[in-house]
Amino acid sequence: MRTIEGNLYTREGMLPGRLHTGADGRITGITRLPADQVPDRLILPGFIDLHVHGGGGADLMEGAQAANTICRTHARFGTTSLVATTVSAAHEDLKQVLSAIAPLCDARRPQSARILGVHLEGPYLNRVKLGAQPDQIQHADASRIRELCALAPIKILTLAPEMLSNEALLKELSSAGIRLQIGHSNGSYEQGKRALEQGVSGFTHLFNAMSGLHHREPGIVGAALAHAEYAEIIPDLLHVHPGAMLAALRSIPGLYGVSDATAATGMPDGTYLLGSHQVHKCMGGVRLKDGTLAGSCLTMDQALRNLVKIGLPLQTASDCLSLRPAHYLGLTDRGQLAAGMMADLVVLDNDLQIRQVWVEGEDIELAA
Repeated sequence: MRTIEGNLYTREGMLPGRLHTGADGRITGITRLPADQVPDRLILPGFIDLHVHGGGGADLMEGAQAANTICRTHARFGTTSLVATTVSAAHEDLKQVLSAIAPLCDARRPQSARILGVHLEGPYLNRVKLGAQPDQIQHADASRIRELCALAPIKILTLAPEMLSNEALLKELSSAGIRLQIGHSNGSYEQGKRALEQGVSGFTHLFNAMSGLHHREPGIVGAALAHAEYAEIIPDLLHVHPGAMLAALRSIPGLYGVSDATAATGMPDGTYLLGSHQVHKCMGGVRLKDGTLAGSCLTMDQALRNLVKIGLPLQTASDCLSLRPAHYLGLTDRGQLAAGMMADLVVLDNDLQIRQVWVEGEDIELAA
């Protein structure tokens, strides 16, 4: 059994107190203490990142060893659980990657974030809105998707609804428990709205690689702002202007932040892989040779600082990175500090710099 003291962000708000854990890595209780008896530090729920391609120089498409490196890297920056995200690739290549990382979804490795499952970002996308995705676009095929689902737990699937030949597939996949998201789409407002009615539940990196908002052609962005309950957004202050983020926060109650992190995350400037692409990290961003943004090098602790910087209260910023993604995936054992939850937490100083991370009660070594 372990304890930790500080100003804890609980569902009742900020609480000076002591958090207790059990041998199973879960929180057993929280005791309120006088404010002058706790250390001057913040304790927030661990970050939950639903869109991670890489980190620490490793790209998920390289397989199991890369996935281990990615999980260790992101844990150092406060991400206590994540969804491993693929890029568009040939069906056989996707099968190989999912087979390699499936065992990591079953058991968390020491000093690592937990892999909650897989996010298939494509290959069922619109070639017009590829962004930095490899040009391996395929038509969505129910039998092939079932084949992939049999290999590893697919939690999220990004697709362009205007490319579907059979809308019934949306209902089938949604009924199977997969969160369907619109992304890399050049669809109309009407197509986006209809997809939401057919089983789509979110939007992938809102505003990026999708048809934009115009007052006479609202596009996919308009469908999201008008109708979405949930959407992910990249708060690195490069992908989306702060004003657009604030507009989305007012419109979408479950808007949550993701890193869209690549192999360049946690690494110096240089050249890295994103699937079959070479990408270049420079000046805080990751780009293709032609300058196209190619994922990010964002860490979730920096995402927290960025959200606070643009005006969000700390508690709201924390919810965007923990509670909301947990709710979106239907997780009942993480995303908040309360009895029965996993002891996933981030300890911060008053400048919101990380001082300690626990993943399921394990103290993570912060040094690389």
